[in-house]
Amino acid sequence: MFTNEQRFRLGGNASRLPAPPSGFLGRILTGIATAAVLVVAFMFSILIFTAVAAIALVAGSYLWWKTRALRQHLREHPRGGRIIDGEVVREAAPQEMNRR
Repeated sequence: MFTNEQRFRLGGNASRLPAPPSGFLGRILTGIATAAVLVVAFMFSILIFTAVAAIALVAGSYLWWKTRALRQHLREHPRGGRIIDGEVVREAAPQEMNRR
């Protein structure tokens, strides 16, 4: 148990620090400091998320802009040439029927 007169060490040759306040006022100040740190951390996380989103938007727009000619060429000249949809019905000759 620590009192205000007792000191504790952080280890090694560290300087001596006073014991943390354990009264009602100390708990209130600790709560306020904790809330302030959480608010600041949340603000930085929003800033980082916004920066990452902006970079992704710029990179995506650049990629879209640079591939527009390729997309237009593929629309005008689809792979595989002409495609004809249809159905073929073929009647087997009598000789082919006997082979089966």
